[in-house]
Amino acid sequence: MLQQSSPLLPVLTPECASGWQQSTLGQAIDRSSPLLVPLELLEKLSIDDYSRNSILVQIENASYDTVLDLLNAGVQAVVVPATSPILEELSSEIRASRVILSVTEDSSAPQASEAAGVMVKCAGAPHAATAQRFLDMMKTKTCGRPVYLQSFIPVSLDEIRTVHQSGATAVVPTSQLSLDGSKVDYIDALLCAITSDRSDGLLPTVVVAQPLSTSLGLVYSSHESIRASLITGSAHYQSRKRGLWHKGETSGATQKVVRVLLDCDEDTVQFQVEQRAGDQAVGFCHLTDRASCFGSLRGLAKLEHTLRSRKANAPAGSYTARLFSDPSLLGAKIREEAQELVDATDATHVAFEAADLIYFALAKCIQSGIGLAQIEHSLDTKSMKVTRRKGDAKPAFASKTSSGSSSGSGSVPAAASGMPPPKQPMPVDESAPIRLPVFHLSETSAEKQVELLKRPGIRTNEVLERVRPILSAVKSRGDAALREYTSQLDRVQLSSNVRLPPFQTDANRAEMDVSVRQAIDVAYGNILRFHQAQGHVAAEVAPPANAPSSQWVPHAGLREVMEIETMPGVVCTRFPRAIERVGIYVPGGSAVLPSTALMLGVPAQVAGCKTIVLATPPRADGSIAPEVLYVADKVGVSCIVCAGGAQAVAAMAYGTETVPKVDKIAGPGNQYVTAAKMVVQNEVDALVSIDMPAGPSEVLVVADEHAQPSFVASDLLSQAEHGPDSQVVLVGINLSSDKLAAIEEAVETQARALPRVDVVRQAIDKSVTVLVANREEAIQWSNRYAPEHLILQCQDAEQLVPLVDNAGSVFVGAWSPESCGDYASGTNHTLPTYGYARQYSGVSTSTFQKHITAQKLDEAGLLKLGPHVVKLAECEGLEAHANAVRVRLQYLAEEK
Repeated sequence: MLQQSSPLLPVLTPECASGWQQSTLGQAIDRSSPLLVPLELLEKLSIDDYSRNSILVQIENASYDTVLDLLNAGVQAVVVPATSPILEELSSEIRASRVILSVTEDSSAPQASEAAGVMVKCAGAPHAATAQRFLDMMKTKTCGRPVYLQSFIPVSLDEIRTVHQSGATAVVPTSQLSLDGSKVDYIDALLCAITSDRSDGLLPTVVVAQPLSTSLGLVYSSHESIRASLITGSAHYQSRKRGLWHKGETSGATQKVVRVLLDCDEDTVQFQVEQRAGDQAVGFCHLTDRASCFGSLRGLAKLEHTLRSRKANAPAGSYTARLFSDPSLLGAKIREEAQELVDATDATHVAFEAADLIYFALAKCIQSGIGLAQIEHSLDTKSMKVTRRKGDAKPAFASKTSSGSSSGSGSVPAAASGMPPPKQPMPVDESAPIRLPVFHLSETSAEKQVELLKRPGIRTNEVLERVRPILSAVKSRGDAALREYTSQLDRVQLSSNVRLPPFQTDANRAEMDVSVRQAIDVAYGNILRFHQAQGHVAAEVAPPANAPSSQWVPHAGLREVMEIETMPGVVCTRFPRAIERVGIYVPGGSAVLPSTALMLGVPAQVAGCKTIVLATPPRADGSIAPEVLYVADKVGVSCIVCAGGAQAVAAMAYGTETVPKVDKIAGPGNQYVTAAKMVVQNEVDALVSIDMPAGPSEVLVVADEHAQPSFVASDLLSQAEHGPDSQVVLVGINLSSDKLAAIEEAVETQARALPRVDVVRQAIDKSVTVLVANREEAIQWSNRYAPEHLILQCQDAEQLVPLVDNAGSVFVGAWSPESCGDYASGTNHTLPTYGYARQYSGVSTSTFQKHITAQKLDEAGLLKLGPHVVKLAECEGLEAHANAVRVRLQYLAEEK
């Protein structure tokens, strides 16, 4: 984790980038402070190994993969705008240790408390109140998490000191720093807050050798000695008797300065050095045969010193000389000791064999010209990685693993915790079974049942905080903001985000597989028939007895109009009208989802919407999948918005120079799309409604002893592969142990054959099997869960359908896989998730309609109803309402 450190954080500026590492200022900063580098200047530094330098990279616009590459390369931290969607893709562990949020000084930035630090952009000079607000938020005084204040005007040494005294760190451009007094003196700024409790003002200085941070001795430093050390790169100290002291100048045992650090109280200095042996002394101590003032070296440091000495001085023909000159002998000893360590059992034996292995391993390193410093650096570099290898043994070694260390089938899978999964790939034990945790409902407490009904968590407030600035930008700046976010988030440069019909070109048609076109046509026909039937009277929703159902389409003129005479002379009607302008969101980018375009476009077409705007993220080359274009032409889309995420929702909700404003938005999406839909539907300026909230995909399968295990497993996995947040639930009705085992075995076998098995494993870990006693308990549990998809794989499944109260869509019987509903049976696959099936329906024709009511009273009706209306209006004190009826009743009375 980053820690608050020096009074200033230098930020590299373009005019300083060329030759920076060779400059005296650059080298002094490298020895004493992290350096903030804008991403666009990073390549000018030509750094081969970022982990050897303390580099922070400032990112305004970069891909998720770029951020991962930087962190894996050893960059200490990245500075990312608080509104960047990249943050959502990074795991909480990475955000807490390697991400600094960039915010404005008036930002509330609630997510900053989860980051490693915060960088506050100040329009003017850094203000103490601003610093204090963020220091409190980050708990800097107790946790040490840094708060950086970045001003856009030049700062003075006094301002740097003031900022640091408040507890924050000033970000200072390198163009404003120097070592010769011509600008703000870097070393004066670095040391501006140090204090000494000594009368001579000297600072106690701990000298440690790299590697292993071996303590060499205690000396004193002054401003003058620290300046000399940082500028020359050779350690200087302040002798209480002789003044400035260049260590090793006489003996030859000089020290290369690696890093100069101040302690947390800024009254003690640590020098990290590489100690050189001289002609008159072996190390730091004035006693010529000792490297440290605290006695002889021990442990690994002593072993390295001994091996180096023996390599240089071993007599010809000795065992040590053979060891260093015969690679085959050394290799054999390493393999021998490694096997003996593997076979060791008790603690003493393990320690003994480990010591032998370390001896020969370090001998191999010394033979190759490296030592503990390089090993330590390699370990540090690996610790900076944010993506990990699986860690499997190579086949040649895996086959030799003893039976006692192999993973058995009795491993217990992780329980469904209801927590969001880590966004970064974590090491996976591929030998662990892929199995849903099992709970017997009769043995499960009420509290645990409530926990099992929960879905994986979503950080709603954090997502909303990131979405709102995007919505605001598109609302105020229209197409310009839309193009910027498409470039930043979709990583595509477009001259225009809008395409007009016809959408498919000859090239698109050639690119599209003929069999896919045929499949789309079949799906379109089924979806069209089902959604047209929704708008017709009941007598017309089935084909005539002699007509094939595949060719039947209800008559377009028979729209359902409800009419009822509530009392004599009072007739009330209700009739549908299309919503004039609708937006449909089709997730895309690398994915191809013509099915979603069908599921949204067909009901909008059937409803009669005059304007249909389809928004979908473009592919990497800026194009849209030809399958989606084909559907767009087929359903009569008015225009395609080539954008995704919150920015696409904003464009449709508010309208831009080229994107028509819509009255309703429908369609699934990620957390940002859902959050954006939820925000705009509550904005008066937007005047837009939405279809429903959305969450990760889910399925609940009810199975009994008659269920086919392979069918059950395939249905569970068809949803688990959607994503790590997907949840699948198996409700077993009085299942025998053999039947449950058969289902679990089928899940295991089918999952391991899937290309997305790692995604499936994460979803299964958050899923559950609930065992119940009978069919009634099964449906009761399903109704409590309110699944997006409910699959009934049990005997007489159709008899359970009347008992279903809460579900997005029901799949009845063994021959009704959920996949058919997802693609082509005719029902809609845009369904309520996350438990919203309790109060929402899936998308239908009525999603794109509103219903208008009308009433017609004749004279007799008004005479009979009017007096009651007058009484109710008078009861509520609304005299004008009452009068509107009275004048008519009076007129009718006078006519008689």
